[in-house]
Amino acid sequence: MFEGEATCWNILGGVGSVEELRIPSRNFSGMGLRLLDMTTFVWSDFWVNAKSGVLTTPGQTGSFENGVGIFGADDMDGDKPIKVRGIWDQITPTSCRWSQAVSRDGGRTWDENWIMQWTRVS
Repeated sequence: MFEGEATCWNILGGVGSVEELRIPSRNFSGMGLRLLDMTTFVWSDFWVNAKSGVLTTPGQTGSFENGVGIFGADDMDGDKPIKVRGIWDQITPTSCRWSQAVSRDGGRTWDENWIMQWTRVS
């Protein structure tokens, strides 16, 4: 476990958001870009690692239902197809959780590889 911090702000009148994540103890930083398709109400979630400066595409798509946001995408691990999933849950006015997982068997089983507990600091 390690601590980090993020600065988040809405853009385009709430149609999007930007997150700048910083984890000094791991010399890690990056940026999340989330955009809402106003026709389908599906979010697209993109990531940029500061070491590469490359926007991950196609990004994960998803939506929120009953207070939980579920996002997913097909991806590759070398030459093997995988599925990736991200979940926003435990959402309150001052906190939330993000968990990330990968499936190497078409979505039958998932291995969580990243969990973040968020706490709002004013």
